[in-house]
Amino acid sequence: MNVTEIKGNWNELKGKLKQKYASLTDDDLLLVEGKQDELIGRLQEKLGKTKDEIYDIISDL
Repeated sequence: MNVTEIKGNWNELKGKLKQKYASLTDDDLLLVEGKQDELIGRLQEKLGKTKDEIYDIISDL
């Protein structure tokens, strides 16, 4: 899954991530235009996963 696909489906993906990982907050999942890498970094830090693992998690949703 690439950044464009993430942006296009973000509201749906955000809900699924919150269901799967209850520790995530709305601030953790805030997608700001042009700062997708920052979002991935927040998810890496919060979930203790690598960048590739985060993309895999999102792709599997």
